Amino acid sequence: MAESFISEWSLLRQLRGKDRLGRGTASMSQRSRTLEPRTTTADKVVSSVCPFCAVGCAQKVFVKDGKVTQIEGDPASPISRGRLCPKGSASKQLVTSPTRVTKVRYRKPYGTDWEDLDLDTATDMIADRVINTRKEFWEWEDDQGRRTRRTLGIASLGGATLDNEENYLMKKLYTAMGAIQIENQARI
Repeated sequence: MAESFISEWSLLRQLRGKDRLGRGTASMSQRSRTLEPRTTTADKVVSSVCPFCAVGCAQKVFVKDGKVTQIEGDPASPISRGRLCPKGSASKQLVTSPTRVTKVRYRKPYGTDWEDLDLDTATDMIADRVINTRKEFWEWEDDQGRRTRRTLGIASLGGATLDNEENYLMKKLYTAMGAIQIENQARI
C-alpha cells in the first residue's frame, strides 16, 4: 500500500523515467492527466476586444449554452499576441458577475435612494438636459467680438474602458454639439 503511494510521487517518476527535468509526463498526477481545458467544451468562440483601456488587445470569448465560460487573449492579435494584462484577464467578471448592474439607475437630486428607469425615459432626460445646457451656455462670440460658436456648459472626460472607436465617436459628438472641453483618461 505504502509502496504504491510512494510510486505516485512525481519526483520518483522523474528520477526513474526519461523526463529528468520534470517538464512532461513525470510531473503529471493521475488527476491532471484527465483534466481538459474549459475552452474545449465551448459551443462557439467570439472575437472581441478588451474593454479596459485604449490599447485594443484582442480576446477570444468562449460561449457555452449562451453563457460566457472563459475569456482569453487572441494569439492572432498583432497588438497583444495572445497576452492579457491582469485587468484583461479578469474581464470575464465584467459580464458574468451576479452584482453587475443591468438596469438604468437614477437618483434624484438630494435623494438618498436609487430607482430603476426604463431606457427611453433615461434617454429623454439626458437629451433634454443636453439641449437646455447647450441653449443656456451657448456663446456665439467672445468679449472681443470673435466668432466662437461654442458652449462651455458641456464637457467630457472619457474613461479608459472605452475603445478607440467609442472615443472617436464621442469626440465627434461633443465637437458637433459645440463643446470644447473634451478629454480622455487614457491621455491624461
